[in-house]
Amino acid sequence: MPRPIHEIESDPSVLSGESREDSVAQEPSPATNGVNAAEAQPDASGPDANASDTHREAAIAKSFRGLGPIFRNRNFLTLWSGQVFSQIADKVYLVLMIAIISSQFEAPGQTISGWVSGIMIAFTIPAVLFGSLAGVYIDRWPKKPVLVLTNLIRGGLVAGLPGLLWLTQDSFTLAGLPIGFWILLIVTFFISTLTQFFAPAEQAALPLIVSQRNLLPANSLYTTTMMASVIVGFAVGEPLLAIADRLLVPLDGGSGVGKCVLVGVSYGVAGLLLLLLRTDETLSDVQEQAHVWQDIREGLAYLGRQAQVRSAVIQLVVLFSVFAALAVLAVRLAEVMPHLKSSQFGFLLAAAGVGMAIGAVSIGQFGQRFSRSVLGLGGSLGMAISLLGLSFFTQQLWPSLLLIGVLGLCAAIVGIPMQTTIQEKTPEEMRGKVFGLQNNVVNIALSLPLAVAGLAEAFLGLRVVFGLLAGLVTAGGLLTWSVANATATPDETAAKTAGTESAGGQ
Repeated sequence: MPRPIHEIESDPSVLSGESREDSVAQEPSPATNGVNAAEAQPDASGPDANASDTHREAAIAKSFRGLGPIFRNRNFLTLWSGQVFSQIADKVYLVLMIAIISSQFEAPGQTISGWVSGIMIAFTIPAVLFGSLAGVYIDRWPKKPVLVLTNLIRGGLVAGLPGLLWLTQDSFTLAGLPIGFWILLIVTFFISTLTQFFAPAEQAALPLIVSQRNLLPANSLYTTTMMASVIVGFAVGEPLLAIADRLLVPLDGGSGVGKCVLVGVSYGVAGLLLLLLRTDETLSDVQEQAHVWQDIREGLAYLGRQAQVRSAVIQLVVLFSVFAALAVLAVRLAEVMPHLKSSQFGFLLAAAGVGMAIGAVSIGQFGQRFSRSVLGLGGSLGMAISLLGLSFFTQQLWPSLLLIGVLGLCAAIVGIPMQTTIQEKTPEEMRGKVFGLQNNVVNIALSLPLAVAGLAEAFLGLRVVFGLLAGLVTAGGLLTWSVANATATPDETAAKTAGTESAGGQ
């Protein structure tokens, strides 16, 4: 039997988490969508009724396409705004640590690498230890308090750093390291630990406030923001910190407090914005005793059973590894270019950010017309071609900028459908476990290339490293495409065919 519009509107699978005003705004008008009064009340029998129902469903589905519906969703805009401030603060925090080390702990003629490696280890250990553990509890805790408190506490820790460093500036050393540096390691460890709870809570909250039909465009902004923060944070971190210091000179006498204030305020703004979030969760929905190791095993077992989710996580790991490596290789790329200095590597990374923005808008607007596996494979091949092109234009500025821009665009085409696949295929009670595991491996994928990309370039050269990254991306795309096609159900195959025919007819 045909489904009346009011049933489709009230179906939680269609409008879960959307506000009433959003659902009204998305409801297609019979007049504007070519559905006449007779079609609105079709006869229950005969081919005309089936055709009417098909037109009706198509009109409603069309109203959910594109970025428009998610920009009318105030809850999504709140979550996304909090994500922007929080993730930029995460990346600028690492730049802040380098600035503090170079001004307070690095001796003349001494390399900074050892100090920075210690910070990176302190930042990575919580991802390894607590990434999966955090996901277990996120399944049982209300998401909003986690999102708010993790940001406010991180902001307080960073804002308090100048005072702690001042108190310990003349203290003794411990294990050959100044007490002030130990404070940096401890604060970094706690900030990274809180991040392990924030990330899966944020990912698990998204399907609660966005309808399933709108998950792809929502992820087009969410995933691109997550990837872009890696690039933008490293590219603009130093200038932003310098501006903050100059602004606070009248208050702190040039002591450099402004750097910490900037990062702390960014976390604080994220927390305050997320106070406005409404997920409509109830305590009875989320409170349950946690069995930590059993739940982690359940998450791993779920990934073992769900090949599409597993391959999507693998492809995201590959994607983030490539961009973490690019953040390091861009410094060397700028150094060998005649028209750039190594300190101007941010221009190269900015090109990737522009490409990501274009890709996000394109996928959000038109991505629902294509299958996830096709988008993943096409984007991966595009990334591979861009990386191979970079290996041949390492000393030419404009071709490199163009290729890096295309790389960013194709990365959005890969990352957004993969994140959407994970959310669509994972039931609500498993999302925290799965997202915790995903956050665990993605953090490792972000950290390891930062440590090894520079060494690989020193021994192998830029051309070889870009070629290896191209091969890695191609393998990830082929894996996801083959798994998606091998495990597709008859209903999914029919949906892909119908979606392709619909796209071709428009």
